[in-house]
Amino acid sequence: MLLLVAPAALVLLCFEVAPILIGMNASFRDWSLIDPKKTWVGLRHYAEVFSDPVFLKLVLPNTFILMVSSVILSLTFGLALAHLLKRAFYGRGVVQTVILLPLTIAPVITATMMRWSFNDQFGVITTFLSWLGVPPVGWLSERWPSFTIIILTDVWIWTPWFTLILLAALQGLPKEPYEAAQIDAAGRWRVFTHITLPLLRPVIGVCVLIRAIDAFRTFDQVWVLTGGGPSRSTEVFSVYAYVEAFVNLDFGRGAAAAGVGAVIMLFVGLGLYALVNRAMEVSR
Repeated sequence: MLLLVAPAALVLLCFEVAPILIGMNASFRDWSLIDPKKTWVGLRHYAEVFSDPVFLKLVLPNTFILMVSSVILSLTFGLALAHLLKRAFYGRGVVQTVILLPLTIAPVITATMMRWSFNDQFGVITTFLSWLGVPPVGWLSERWPSFTIIILTDVWIWTPWFTLILLAALQGLPKEPYEAAQIDAAGRWRVFTHITLPLLRPVIGVCVLIRAIDAFRTFDQVWVLTGGGPSRSTEVFSVYAYVEAFVNLDFGRGAAAAGVGAVIMLFVGLGLYALVNRAMEVSR
């Protein structure tokens, strides 16, 4: 049994455990990529990260706004689409395939498409809005329009994921509660809020847990769309750590930023995990 597990364990050790240990070691050293002295500096890099106004006033709020907004919107749209696709209609298979297409496209390609579409001068969406009489908007040159596009891109990518999982959950729900509600002449909204949502609570909890952890480390869309700009106003946590390590060439501070993010995500994950367990207990 150990021999069968050994190859996977070796890969995990080389490409997961070892880099984490190297990074944590670097976070306590003066490890500039220009002049790597590697002298021990203790918690200096962590103090610099926590005292950085960009980290406190921009990076952390942006990261949590992106995480919460993306999860809520993706869940809402995914649940709505799952309800629509649950019903039998002509061409449902084609519609399901089209809806799942964004999930099959690499996030970098999706972000590139969005960047060209919202280009201030010749973007498709900008041109369309100008036909409707909407004045020009600096989509990628102002903070909140840029951040809105980042959120919309993330929602567009991950809504099909919620749709797929929730559709499978809806198709597996028992029919007896719905038959009883039909006998009692319950309306659609009451059936949805008193039967469907309670039955879906465990699945929704697991989806939110997985997606929230993944959204916290979002990098591709932000880097391709804005690069953290304008003036670092759309930086999220992963972009901040990348900029510190590979743009400012301070590997020690970048590793410290990554360590701070890991600790924050650990507590967020534990909180979400507790909520998921509670939701499952209530559903039973």
